[in-house]
Amino acid sequence: MIKLSINLLKAELNEQALLKGLAGNDSKAVETLYKSHFSSIQHFVLNNNGSFDDARDVFQEAMITLYEKVQSNSFVLTCQIKTYLFSICKHLWLKRLHQLGKYSGPLSSQEETISVEQDMREFDKKEASFEIMHRALNSLGEPCKSLLEGYYLNKKGMQELAADFGYTNADNAKNQKYKCLMRLKKLFLAQYNIGEKK
Repeated sequence: MIKLSINLLKAELNEQALLKGLAGNDSKAVETLYKSHFSSIQHFVLNNNGSFDDARDVFQEAMITLYEKVQSNSFVLTCQIKTYLFSICKHLWLKRLHQLGKYSGPLSSQEETISVEQDMREFDKKEASFEIMHRALNSLGEPCKSLLEGYYLNKKGMQELAADFGYTNADNAKNQKYKCLMRLKKLFLAQYNIGEKK
């Protein structure tokens, strides 16, 4: 369960960092989003009467939509970036096919459709845990939240964290990080169990 908590924490922090980077026009964040997510969009479009250029156009439209959304302080992403971008791209591409008179029913690749539906179900399951981890992290309080972000998101070493947070040495910072992780796990499990009972 600790491994699950750590993996969720890393995923949550990475997603937050990418959205923050995108909002700030950080080219590295944009490049990471392209590298991580374009191939699945390209695969979908190519398997559904489209070309590489079509896939690129649809993906760029989706990126612009996401960029405009993250500019708003009120925007809260309730799923993974991959799920969000895919759903926008799928909608845009099917709309375009419909306008061209090429879409009038099931997608051309049933295998791809099933694969995507399975992926979406998997994402839906993970999203609930993702949201709980997000709430648990936000309710963790300081210095734990910043310490965990420093380690997992900013990839700082224990020596650097010890200096940042005023610990006497790296071992003390490591012990504090462990205690913070245990607190996060406890918060996560408490909220997760409440969600299970509903």
